[in-house]
Amino acid sequence: MGAAAATDIAEALRTRLASRKNVRVIFASAPSQASMIRQLRAMPDIDWSRVIAFHMDEFIGLAPDAPQRFAHWLNRHIFDALPLAAAHRINPGADPEAEARRYAALLDEAPIDLVCLGIGVNGHIAFNDPPIADFDDPLDVKLVELDAVCRQQQYDDGGFESLDAVPRTALTLTIPRLLRADRLFCIVPGAHKRNAVRGALHGERTTACPASVLREHGNCTLYLDKEADPDA
Repeated sequence: MGAAAATDIAEALRTRLASRKNVRVIFASAPSQASMIRQLRAMPDIDWSRVIAFHMDEFIGLAPDAPQRFAHWLNRHIFDALPLAAAHRINPGADPEAEARRYAALLDEAPIDLVCLGIGVNGHIAFNDPPIADFDDPLDVKLVELDAVCRQQQYDDGGFESLDAVPRTALTLTIPRLLRADRLFCIVPGAHKRNAVRGALHGERTTACPASVLREHGNCTLYLDKEADPDA
């Protein structure tokens, strides 16, 4: 799964870099992405010095040096591991609403070429959980409250010492902002994601499973392992 996704993403990067000055990519930060990112870093013939990177969500309320911050995860796995043209990190700080506006403006400076994302246990994409997901959201980046299933997933992923330590709010790119990208690569491993994948592939279009909207994107590829595949 990781190798297949990395191969396709690398080819998409090479193709776009052959015809333009820069390529702009949004990365998710989660264990589900680790295999793909590790193999993508090793792919040959990618001029990373012309790649501008973004990330799609960040907890609010963690200390700047907290290892659970998604920016630090991306620093370890890709932002500091490659000679990128730029890596734009979400930093909620003391004024998350102002940071949402700042980050939305950065995203809006030019089209986004690629998005590398996953699907949450509750079907979320980024931190657009079912209670607040909006397929017609007027904002590009917003402050959200995380639902109980999402917070449980963050704890189960092993980053927090207790469920109570998982933040209750975050900044996230919205669903319309993600869907405006030219191409989406969605990497989803694990049996715990199978029901969410089933809803995304076969359920109705509904914010009860936000990933169901991915079917409407004209260029989205889904990568599953056998455990996550509801049709295996």
